[in-house]
Amino acid sequence: MYKVKSGEILSKKIGAIVVGIFEDDKKPEGIIKEIDQKLDGAIVELLAEKQISASLKKVGKLHTLGKLETKAIYFVGLGKKCDLTFEKAREAFAVMTKELKKDLCSEVAIAFDSFLNVSESSNKFAKALAESIGLASYRTENYKETADTKTSLEKVFVYTSENEEAVEENLAIGYAYSTGTNLARTLVNTPANFMTPTDLAAKAKEIADRYGMEYSVLEREDMEKLGMGALLAVAKGSDQPPKMIVLKYRGKEKWENVLSFVGKGLTFDSGGISIKPALNMHEMKMDMGGAASVLGAMETIGALKPDANVMAVIPSTENLVNGSALKPGDVIKAMSGKTIEVRNTDAEGRLILADGVAYAKQLGADYIVDIATLTGAVIVALAGVSTGAVTNDEDFVEDVLVSAGEAGEYLWRLPNFEPYKEMLRTSDVADLNNSPGREGGSITAGLFIGEFVGDTPWVHLDIAGTGWTRKDSVFGPKGGTGAMVRTLATLARNF
Repeated sequence: MYKVKSGEILSKKIGAIVVGIFEDDKKPEGIIKEIDQKLDGAIVELLAEKQISASLKKVGKLHTLGKLETKAIYFVGLGKKCDLTFEKAREAFAVMTKELKKDLCSEVAIAFDSFLNVSESSNKFAKALAESIGLASYRTENYKETADTKTSLEKVFVYTSENEEAVEENLAIGYAYSTGTNLARTLVNTPANFMTPTDLAAKAKEIADRYGMEYSVLEREDMEKLGMGALLAVAKGSDQPPKMIVLKYRGKEKWENVLSFVGKGLTFDSGGISIKPALNMHEMKMDMGGAASVLGAMETIGALKPDANVMAVIPSTENLVNGSALKPGDVIKAMSGKTIEVRNTDAEGRLILADGVAYAKQLGADYIVDIATLTGAVIVALAGVSTGAVTNDEDFVEDVLVSAGEAGEYLWRLPNFEPYKEMLRTSDVADLNNSPGREGGSITAGLFIGEFVGDTPWVHLDIAGTGWTRKDSVFGPKGGTGAMVRTLATLARNF
């Protein structure tokens, strides 16, 4: 899709050329000056009349009327050079992509050097370009009788005087990040009748086969032998068989220093006996967003092949209601041996993750990140802006926070003070209470999972607010967002 080229861009016969324009440039320079000369001073005039804007994320289109080989030139406003960051560049490229899509452009040439400033490297901007084009090009699959036949960008030629090999490498990184994120979006957006635990396991196997990863899955009988009472208790309410899915990416000769991602794979959540309100319950197909993000990260890791050992563990089931379903007041025993009093069957994600993290430890995980659409409380605390984090290890959480910053994803650490942990031990009949109340709900939910990791360095990521959106953004349509895919992939690459 991406081809890096050098040489004269204006002489190429191509549907559209894209140029970046800064507010600082008082008069046309570089390629903009060349265009202005070929168009008899039109650019200077249009800038003066504000028909073309250099303000950040403003996109203007100019037909060349046969004076250039290309039919149209798109000018992308970048604001002031000193203010242009990786994240702002991502947004500008995304807005650009939306305009190109709207005009049904199938191929485009990017005057890459016109987007560069002195504060950020060309490598970062190359990554931002490919990542943004991939994310902003994403379309949600629908099942309507009439298929969507809109054209998408198929060829992007990147013209630059920078090191072509380095630009090409970073375009590939950005493309891999967008591909993994879009895979996670698709998994989340798929209707629950087409995305059962069995279907999710099949998708994981496709990734394993594509990149030569090890794949295994535990069936119900295997879980019973291992004593996975928490996952099995949630699964009792569904006719669909539960799965414990495992992928192993071996980036080193020895299987050591293993980074494990554990994703909540609740392919549909009705709340169980503690049933959710009917309003918007159809959105609960997204409750496997943690599993989707883990698989999206494994897709990116498979493409980029970092020098690290990474293991994905996904406990997966549905949380439904039948005559055998888990009930409030039931006491269950997790794989670790701890007993749990179930006060709320809608607090089921932490139950399946309890067995998920315990199994990851058994398989040799040295570091664990669990990720889940876990609590409504994190939306109250952080809105849909930031993912919430809980940890037991200061150094490891710092690595995750740095990775999130590099990936351009917001992450905020929540406290793990001892009084919060004591709130989990308020059951008279079991070791733990799965739902001690609304106060500090996102903290206690995370710390509940932490009860099953022991001393293993661990970070919990709650994406209930960031994993799903009800409105379109510059990076894509409403629905699944693929939150934290890029953070997890960056963590693996930095590990």
